[in-house]
Amino acid sequence: MANRHFQLAREAVEKAQQMAASGQTDLQNQIEIATNNLSAAFHQSTSAEKEQLTSYQQTIQELSHESSNKPF
Repeated sequence: MANRHFQLAREAVEKAQQMAASGQTDLQNQIEIATNNLSAAFHQSTSAEKEQLTSYQQTIQELSHESSNKPF
């Protein structure tokens, strides 16, 4: 059975990336959703999934940093 939390985390990160690329205004909310999903997924993941989740976390941190540096 697939790890549903992992799938939710992946989808949330992908959505955040799409939102960042298109300049959508509610990106920060999506970053928070992705961060929560990543946290939930990490506790129930295999070693391979944890490696991928770490990569997703780095992506979210970069998006968060970029969005906080944008002028209003």
